[in-house]
Amino acid sequence: MGVSGSGKSTVGELLAERLGVPYAEADAFHPPANVEKMSAGTPLDDEDRRPWLDAIAAWLAEHASTGGGVVSCSALRRRYRDRLRESGAPLFFLHLEGSEELIAQRLADRKGHFMPRSLLRSQFATLEPLEPDEDGAAVPVGGTPREVTDQALTAFTA
Repeated sequence: MGVSGSGKSTVGELLAERLGVPYAEADAFHPPANVEKMSAGTPLDDEDRRPWLDAIAAWLAEHASTGGGVVSCSALRRRYRDRLRESGAPLFFLHLEGSEELIAQRLADRKGHFMPRSLLRSQFATLEPLEPDEDGAAVPVGGTPREVTDQALTAFTA
């Protein structure tokens, strides 16, 4: 979990590979209307997110019985994470954390993604870090993708 540009896709793919489980990119679950809205620089509201979260929850439930999987998903608010927990799948959230300045630079360097840099401020404003009763851990994203993945794997298996 984390804001756009925090490395969720890169670390998610590496983590899934290391764990030997399937990987899913949550952006692929967005209906076209959501992608159009974000591409135009308009943040999604909770109603926009509902079908997206439902689709991710269904994927999680489907893979829970076959060894699990890794999904890279922003899950910025507690209530979004709660909705994913309703899937019944055992979940562990890895919050990829970085400063707004670091993430903004990453977004400036990124090509071919629908999420504009202009929405980063709204993502940081929306972000609700993991609470003590949530199963998960925060992982800093200042290192290389492999270093961040190593830290994520250590947090997951601790």
